[in-house]
Amino acid sequence: MGLADLHVHTIHSFDGTASVAAVLEHARQIGLDVIAITDHDDINGALEAIELAPKFGIEVIPGIEISTAEGDLLALFVTKKVERDRSLIETVLKVGELGGICIAPHPMDDGLRMHSLGSYPIMKALRDPDVARVLIALETYNATILNKVYNEFAHRLAEHLEIAQTGSSDAHILKTIGLGATEFPGQTRKDLLAALHKGLTIPQKGEEWHAVRILGSWALNYYGNKLVHLKENAQKKISVFAT
Repeated sequence: MGLADLHVHTIHSFDGTASVAAVLEHARQIGLDVIAITDHDDINGALEAIELAPKFGIEVIPGIEISTAEGDLLALFVTKKVERDRSLIETVLKVGELGGICIAPHPMDDGLRMHSLGSYPIMKALRDPDVARVLIALETYNATILNKVYNEFAHRLAEHLEIAQTGSSDAHILKTIGLGATEFPGQTRKDLLAALHKGLTIPQKGEEWHAVRILGSWALNYYGNKLVHLKENAQKKISVFAT
């Protein structure tokens, strides 16, 4: 069985804290077979990861977390940016045109700063057979949402819809990568794609972090990086004036 984390952010996300290379190295160290880079409305991190992947011995799925009019949507196996703020149906169909698939991340979670798809938009969209061929899974375990009850709601919705389920970290810092993952038959991203279509994926739950730890760790990393960059810029300006 293979193990994948299908929802990971890098510094190419506005709220990401880790470089692409650091993400890939950490994913290798913790034993992931596949990782999807899904930055917010940005494909550049995923493209960089594809180039670097052979150096780290891990398979990368290029992706993006798209802000649709109804909520966030994961697009996997895409290498082009998809325009944000379109309707869910329009966005899914566009991803399908690009040869990708979609997963609804952290569905129904209306917590802090979340922009999640509700159950009604998901069910409405899936009535369209063309949409149903592309939107093939729900993220039913998200390791870093602040209120884990939404994972149970997502699981119940997926069971009702008889749709594939995934587990992911939704990592914005290195240490949370792999806290949520997806188990699948095989070890390659091709195997994973086949498992998603067949509904054979199994969400895996790792160490559970309390909301305070999730927010605190992110803040330390995010603002710590900001401070480092400010110091580097200040040093560069001092060097220019010195010369």
